[in-house]
Amino acid sequence: MILFPAIDLKDGQCVRLRQGEMAQATVFNADPAAQACEFEDQGFDWLHVVDLNGAFEGKPVNEKAVEDIFNAVHISIQLGGGIRDLDTIVTWLSKGVDRVVLGTAAVRDPGLVREAARDFPGCIAVGIDARDGKVAIEGWAETSEMTALDLARRFEDAGVAAIIHTDIARDGVLEGLNLDATAALARAVTIPVIASGGLSGLDDVKRLLDPRYAMLEGAIAGRALYDGSLDARAALALLKDRRDAQKAKG
Repeated sequence: MILFPAIDLKDGQCVRLRQGEMAQATVFNADPAAQACEFEDQGFDWLHVVDLNGAFEGKPVNEKAVEDIFNAVHISIQLGGGIRDLDTIVTWLSKGVDRVVLGTAAVRDPGLVREAARDFPGCIAVGIDARDGKVAIEGWAETSEMTALDLARRFEDAGVAAIIHTDIARDGVLEGLNLDATAALARAVTIPVIASGGLSGLDDVKRLLDPRYAMLEGAIAGRALYDGSLDARAALALLKDRRDAQKAKG
């Protein structure tokens, strides 16, 4: 079980949105690289980075902020937002990003996802952002007719490293992860699934350790880390205790 701290980039700053609304952005740190270093110092092994401007514009926008982040830390990074072609995927992977997240491209250009997953094993994730069960694209500005499950099944045999399932209604509002919907998706496919949207505190991390959700690869934490609702070190200690217990069992 991996806990991914989120760094969402808007206009070069580290922000959090409410339900994906760019007009409701709260700036938490004007220096994303410093924020990344703080997360690394707290003990996280991964960062989840999103270029919000890029998601809306369909191309990378916050390149400098992203580069500053991966030049500042030594932990793994998964990056999404505005990545719509193979050249952009290759560029980010060559610069040091460990995993690229494709969202809109997974709906608009599934062949790109398959090609990238074949050429870069373990480096391609699919972002499935759902609003009332339907997949939202273009920075969540549009809602498609495709269901989250249909999109996930589209890539069942593609070699995708992970699916990141976000419940848009819960994103940024600290109402708790929609673990039942995410677990149902995880049970329906063989691709590892990461929960996102609404993680509110340590109780959510404890829920992730419930055997009912053992199939999940992890969860993304955003606003709860920034406003202090989630104690990072306590959450990581809880996950470590679980891992140690599992190792002891053999």
